Order: sequence, then C-alpha cells, then structure tokens
Amino acid sequence: MTETFGVYVHWPYCAAKCPYCDFNSHVREGFDETRWTNGIVRELEFVASLGKLSSPLKGEDGPKDQEGAFRPLRGHLAPQGGKDSGDRVVSSIFFGGGTPSLMSARAVARVLDAIAGLWEVSPDAEVTLEANPNSVEQARFRDYRAAGVNRVSIGVQALNDAALKALGRLHGVADAKTAIKLAANIFPRASFDLIYARPQQTRADWTAELKEALGYGTEHLSLYQLTIEPGTQYATLARQGKLAVPDDTAAAELYEATQELCDAAGLSAYEVSNHARTGAECRHNLLYWRYGDYAGAGPGAHGRLTLEGKRVASEAQRLPERWLAETEQCGMSLRLTEIAPSDAAREHLLMGLRLSEGIDLARYCARWGIAPDPARLCALTDAGLLRLTGDRLAATSRGRLVLNSVIAELCS
Repeated sequence: MTETFGVYVHWPYCAAKCPYCDFNSHVREGFDETRWTNGIVRELEFVASLGKLSSPLKGEDGPKDQEGAFRPLRGHLAPQGGKDSGDRVVSSIFFGGGTPSLMSARAVARVLDAIAGLWEVSPDAEVTLEANPNSVEQARFRDYRAAGVNRVSIGVQALNDAALKALGRLHGVADAKTAIKLAANIFPRASFDLIYARPQQTRADWTAELKEALGYGTEHLSLYQLTIEPGTQYATLARQGKLAVPDDTAAAELYEATQELCDAAGLSAYEVSNHARTGAECRHNLLYWRYGDYAGAGPGAHGRLTLEGKRVASEAQRLPERWLAETEQCGMSLRLTEIAPSDAAREHLLMGLRLSEGIDLARYCARWGIAPDPARLCALTDAGLLRLTGDRLAATSRGRLVLNSVIAELCS
C-alpha cells in the first residue's frame, strides 16, 4: 500500500536572533554551505533506509542512547538509497528554520534532487520555503522557483516599523510589502506571518493592521499570538518588569477580532493560528496536525514515522556544529524512540483538535485501541469546549482558547 508522507528540512542559521524566538536558530558567519547540504542529504538517506532495512526497534541488538532510546549508527543500518523506501510517496516538502532563505537556490535544488532520488514524489507535491522579506533574500525568489519551490511563507510579523524594530526584525514595512507582492507574482502559492498581542497593542491597532494584511489578497495567513517563551530575551525582559504584553482577557479579544475579520474575508481558521481560502491550506502542516508520517533532517529536526507497525519519533542533534560532525562521522545524528500507544494517542489528540475539522473518533479509536473517557467527553461537550457530530470530534472556538487544558482533561 502506498503511503503519503512529508519531508521537513531544518536550516538552523539566521542573520539575527529575534528576542521572542525559541526555535533552534543560530547566528553564524562563514559556514560551508556545501558541507551542510551534504549533511542534510546523508540524514535523509538514513531515514529512507529505515523503510527497507531491519531496525533495532524490532528487538535486535544495537547501540542505545540515554533512557534506552535506540540511536542506530550508520554502520549498523547502512542507507542504500533507491525509490522503494517503504512505498512512501512524498506529498509535501517544507524548508524551515532558522532562515532557509539564506540557503542558495543551488543548495535547495540539491536537497530536492536527493529527495526525488530516495522516494517517489507526487507530481503535485507542495514544496514550501520559509523566507524573510529582506531585499537580499527577495533577490533569490526566482531562483528558488526555478529550483522547484512552489510555495513561500514570508516572516513579515508586523506591518508597523516600530513593532518590527521591537521584535528584532531586520526588515521594514516597505521591504515586507515588496516581498509579499513579489512572492505573489513568482510563486503559485504564498503566505505570510503576523504576530499579535504585542506589547502595548490595542484591538484598534491590530484590527487596522490585519485589515491591511487581508487587503493584499494572499490565500493564506499565519497569525500567531505572542507568547513569552522561556530562555528568550523577551522572557528576561518580562522577568525584569521591562516588557508587558496584553493580559489574557485582552489577548482573547484580539483572537476573537482575528476570527471575525478573517471569516469575513473568506480566510477561515482551519487551525488555531492558520487561516486560508478553501483549498489553500498548507498541506504539509495539515500532515502534522492529522498525525501523519514525515521525515525530519537538519539540526533539531523532528520526525514521526511508522516503522514495522510502531510509532517512532526521530530527533536530530540540536547544536549545529555537533550535528554536522555526527552526520559526517556517522551519516546522521538522529535519535529514534518508540512512542507508546497511549502517548501517541495523546499526541494525535493534541494535534488533531487544533484543526477546525477535528478528528474522526472512530478511526482514532481503531488506530490506537484507546477511546476518550465518555464521562469526560460528555462534560467537555456540555461545557461548550468540544463538539461531537457523529464520529467527528472538534474543539469549539471557546475550546481552542484553552486547548491544552481540554486535552489534559480528556486524556487524564
């Protein structure tokens, strides 16, 4: 049986580290792009080999990492390449980061060629690359399109110069507007990101900004509420009393305004933070939220695979220099860990209930052999946090605001 899946490629470098960002991104100068690209290809080769060769997860002896998680080395499972890797068909490829638009188009094309050599790629596969609006990155847009990228996601983050400066962004509003228009002319599909609930932002401020964003006619928008993540510069400023963001009530009002404006513009929320015209949803991210299979390569990249009937998590070494050394010495840096069915079921709920479509409860129960407790399910539906229509379970708009708590209650 042919199985559709995705490939995620993580590029760890950025021109600057934003104060709110907790992603695995690093500022470096003078790195060797060819070595990095070779490392990504090697790691993809290893993942492709897992679909064809016997894995330690089956019970064979093999090197182990901490807590018993298997960390097979290249000498134990040698990748052999080829397109028969588990009869999987690539439906989506996503270059994320970091800032993958710092990669040359030549490097992107090399990775895409490697993927096509390892798996069958669907003729209409979605190939997304995240980009910043800086002029130096805009100059590469046509080359990325020639390399095979057919969807771009632009990290605009704000349409206000003062806000952009506070967010640590290197571009201005003029750069952002140029990038949005250029992307629409070059790529079949385009999206851009904005962050709301920023310091001192009012509902009137956000409403005006979002109306301007919707006026560009983009088919997809990612609209994220600012959160203060541990370990970031913003977390330090907040702890020192030097940064204040809208409280929960104000943030909820901004969220509601976001839904109202996007719905009116025909870009309904298909996921908590993502809005699109019908048919323009990001297929790669849908694969994540529907808890499908995907390979991950690059520093800190995660993957989820079904191997020999078991759900397996892959996680690459986070530190870029260590990742590069491991890929050159061992062919990959991945740690593979079998996910217990109860944990996989919880992950599936956490991902699937982020979607407006929710999950098919009958298929969910058949897949994991686990069903949510009927009493808790009834209590959450009676509270207006979940909605059950036939076998389709979904979070309500109220439920999405407290989704983590809903999941915790449903799985307890």
